[in-house]
Amino acid sequence: MKKIHYDCQGTCSECFDVTIDDDDRIASAEFTGGCNGNLQGIMRLVKGMKCDEVIARLSGVSCNGGPTSCPDQLARALKGRKS
Repeated sequence: MKKIHYDCQGTCSECFDVTIDDDDRIASAEFTGGCNGNLQGIMRLVKGMKCDEVIARLSGVSCNGGPTSCPDQLARALKGRKS
């Protein structure tokens, strides 16, 4: 298992923690701040998904016309997981 802590930039969420299992799938995630219902929905949808699939689906999603969003921040964190 690998754990990632990510400090969000440009979103309502302050940060999140993600756990990735040994098969490179999302095991769990928890956001701090942000739109609680939407974030719960996102996390239920991505749980069990391969990280590369989450990145492909969520990269570039914007919020209120801004350059990023909570889903995009999750994709960015997952992109950096191998570093």
